Amino acid sequence: MTNVTRNQKALKIKAPIVEALKQAYENPTYQFHIPGHTKGNGVLPDFKKLIGTKALSIDTTDEFDNLGTLHPATGPIKEAQELAAKAFGAKKTFFLLNGSTAGNLAIAMGLTKKGQRVLTNRNCHRSILTGLIISGAEPVWLVPKRFDDWGIWGNVTPESVEEALSTHDDISMVWITNPTYEGVVSDIKSISAICKRYKVPLIVDEAHACLWNFNKHLPTPALQLGADAVVHSLHKTGGSMSQSSMLHIAENSCLDVDAVEKALKLLHTTSPSLILLASLDAARANLESPRGKKQLERAIANAKYLRREIEQMEHIHDLKPDFGYMTDVTKVFIRADGLSGKRLESILEIEFGIEVESASDAGLLLLSNLGNTRKDMEYLVESLKKIDKSNYSDICYLENKKHMPMLTPIIKMSLREAFYSEKETIPKDLAVGRISAEVIAECPPGIAVLLPGELITEAHLPYLTDYNFIEVIK
Repeated sequence: MTNVTRNQKALKIKAPIVEALKQAYENPTYQFHIPGHTKGNGVLPDFKKLIGTKALSIDTTDEFDNLGTLHPATGPIKEAQELAAKAFGAKKTFFLLNGSTAGNLAIAMGLTKKGQRVLTNRNCHRSILTGLIISGAEPVWLVPKRFDDWGIWGNVTPESVEEALSTHDDISMVWITNPTYEGVVSDIKSISAICKRYKVPLIVDEAHACLWNFNKHLPTPALQLGADAVVHSLHKTGGSMSQSSMLHIAENSCLDVDAVEKALKLLHTTSPSLILLASLDAARANLESPRGKKQLERAIANAKYLRREIEQMEHIHDLKPDFGYMTDVTKVFIRADGLSGKRLESILEIEFGIEVESASDAGLLLLSNLGNTRKDMEYLVESLKKIDKSNYSDICYLENKKHMPMLTPIIKMSLREAFYSEKETIPKDLAVGRISAEVIAECPPGIAVLLPGELITEAHLPYLTDYNFIEVIK
């Protein structure tokens, strides 16, 4: 055996679920169990042709083919979760099959109770609020900075956390979203120190930052800065398949891990997809591998290249960390003079065949991903240069529609009380002055326009142009 071969074997990254599925595929059995399509034989032929026989043949669930179980975690699934915990620096990692939503719901259900107060930022994801509705805990709102020129929420300051904890002596948990959807980063190290001083746990919804642990040029992940628990949407930027995520409990966390696991067991399907679980296993293995590290280095280099090129343009600008906060370099938020974000999005899509992550009132979000090549980025740059030199007009504002909720709520009832109150559905035009009974939070980015218990005002209407009726308290 040559030295090269030995080194290749030494560098092999283990992926237990992937290996177990491969073994099952190579040693087929006669199946008299779910799923009923039986390796694709019972599906529509056009669908089978579209996704392939191999994909359908490994579409199975736990308890079969020696693949282990999810709850409790056994076999290859348990081993894969342990490898993920090690990779991300956690005491315990749970694989999630309903996105980071499942992790946020489990944290709320397992760790908060009716009447408790939770300090969280107003631009949190709707899943956090859903979890609080289920548990009966109540949010105490942190209102982050607003970047008005960009039409987005900014960072949460340590000073605002300190002020809230000193003002309210009954806060049981601090729950911060970091980074924001657009990549704005808060000072989690300082916030964590404040939480420890006040003896309250810190949860960080780090859904959009699963790459941070794998490159020193990205911000420091919350698990290294004192957070007690973190959720990661591996499917967003980490390379796993849609709706697959992870929940990590920190090494020194005092959280009740059993309570979180019991909540997850209530929330998760009893027929978990092994394909989705394997994709989480594969994503972690790829990020740890030399290949994955090179892909991440390329993604960062591509993002820096894109930013350099945009800074040479006259009418297109990128959000830079130049007034007291940090950003994730791979998330490039841009705006164009004289154009709304939605109009810029439509130009890129219709005229250049480019799809962006999201667009809002002022700008749009571009992601430099693991799978993007330099040619991808060069084409994007050339397209933006053409837009920069053209005289496009804005038409989106004629719709009188807003996309990024930037309102401070007027709370009239508790979340849970309002959600379970008697309701009625009325025309939107008659809703001003009434109390909302539903969660309205469009995805992306899943930030609430209205929550149960909040007063509906004229300022909400531009965000509700797609709604003809609103559910209100009767």
